[in-house]
Amino acid sequence: MAKPTVAIALSGGMDSAVAAALLLEAGYHLTAYYMELPLTDEAEKASQAEAMASSLSIPFKRIDLRQDFRNQVIAYFTASYFQGLTPNPCMRCNQHIKFGLLAQAMWRSGVDAIATGHYVRIVDHGAGPMLARGADPRKDQSYFLARLSQQQLQGVLFPLGGWHKSEVRLRARALGLPLPQGESQDVCFLDQELSTFLSAQGLSATSGDIVSACGKRLGCHQGIWRYTIGQRRGLGLPDSSPWYVAAIDSKKNQLIVAKQEALLQETCTVHSLHWIARPPELPWRGTIQLRSQHRAADATLTMSGLDTAKIHFNSPQRAITPGQFAVFYQNDLVLGSAIIGQDNDV
Repeated sequence: MAKPTVAIALSGGMDSAVAAALLLEAGYHLTAYYMELPLTDEAEKASQAEAMASSLSIPFKRIDLRQDFRNQVIAYFTASYFQGLTPNPCMRCNQHIKFGLLAQAMWRSGVDAIATGHYVRIVDHGAGPMLARGADPRKDQSYFLARLSQQQLQGVLFPLGGWHKSEVRLRARALGLPLPQGESQDVCFLDQELSTFLSAQGLSATSGDIVSACGKRLGCHQGIWRYTIGQRRGLGLPDSSPWYVAAIDSKKNQLIVAKQEALLQETCTVHSLHWIARPPELPWRGTIQLRSQHRAADATLTMSGLDTAKIHFNSPQRAITPGQFAVFYQNDLVLGSAIIGQDNDV
């Protein structure tokens, strides 16, 4: 009987390499796929990935996604900051590039399944595959995959879903894999200061007012895209207690600042709702995670328009940030997500 065939996304890092090794041990026939991106260290990363594939004795293929990445991820990243939003490029990349164009290329090769090294799990209770948190709470990456569809999850394997990072490190050492040093960075294409990168993308340093919530002018900024909600550094507002960015008004080119306590909010609006499978009955109650390092909080979701909803948290949450994603969890299961809107009260 022929071995099941799997195409695995190989990045050159430890996680995808160990995921590949686990699949080989399970009896799968593997082909490694590497996506070429517009990174300054692209040649080094590609070389690392090819070395991994060679050490595992599996075929290695490159898929050129550099221009697609510029169009789908970097353009979105830059435009978001121009609008006074804080983007999440990993969410965008997973939806449109990694589980979009790369996955399509992998499926076209005729494999039985595709795989990645994400720390997430797939569960299926008879209604199709659903996404669930990985076993390691510190490495769980389900938040970043919350814009995927059930169709995109069909036939996907996540070998590391039940593993902890410490276990993966031990297995990598035991396998003698040629591993790079350190963890991958949060934004893979950002190898310089954010302001420097955005300036190179054409965002100009247009100065504007820094005002309090009641409209009093307190200072001047050199471009709203240099700031995000909850930021304290770089405001240049000496006072007995620090000021924080509480809101960004792109139309007026203003930063609205407030004291620490004003950053706490019990409600926010969201839009562009996305459900991995069937939408739950609303109002819905569960836990909602507001950013990758945010601890999911108990909340209620109610519709407020055709594609907008209101989140009511049981307890106030700090620095709710427009442009970021609110991800909806029922216990460990990811139900869907939405984008945090700008029309939230300060």
